Amino acid sequence: MGAGEGVTVVAHPLVQHKLTLLRDRRQPTKSFRELLNEIGALLLYEVTRDLPLGTAAITTPLAPMEAPVLAGKKLVFAPILRAGVGFLDGMLTLVPNARVAHIGLYRDPATLAAVEYYFKVPPDLERRLVILVDPMLATGHSAAAATARLKAAGAKTIRLVCLLAAPEGLAHLRAEHPDVPVWTAAIDSHLDDHGYIVPGLGDAGDRMYGTK
Repeated sequence: MGAGEGVTVVAHPLVQHKLTLLRDRRQPTKSFRELLNEIGALLLYEVTRDLPLGTAAITTPLAPMEAPVLAGKKLVFAPILRAGVGFLDGMLTLVPNARVAHIGLYRDPATLAAVEYYFKVPPDLERRLVILVDPMLATGHSAAAATARLKAAGAKTIRLVCLLAAPEGLAHLRAEHPDVPVWTAAIDSHLDDHGYIVPGLGDAGDRMYGTK
């Protein structure tokens, strides 16, 4: 499946190279975590390239000037636990003053539906750009559920960042929330019978934390 309306595949060579390293089953846990942080920062760079700018009066060592600064309220990063946390440190390196929401969801192994167990977000979501973070957009159920909860909490502007997407997940999310644009490093072939992305990279959370 190619990228449709509202979906951006980030084809930057560094992103694609690091994605290949992440896919490799031989990649040890420590390196997997480091690569996730690195690629998270690179994806954030693409997602935020159109942020609005204002100006501030500063003085350089040579002269006063009006210089560009980010305008508006601080960003909110909203990782879906637990794998979404793998992007967080890399993103906070670029935007250290961002607020962080936490959305706890797990996938019911029988129905593949998203089940919520934790939700904590900053105030004033309606005035902030919320960047929803989940490395794997597989069935799309977790991303759609998280988006619905963020909207219920007041979020008006949401963007989703994922490492890999399946056509089924993209279709589900776009059907449920057509106003939420998606940035991903790749759109893979399909989902298997267990809801895993193929060829994918396995379970991102397990590979991050060495739990499988």
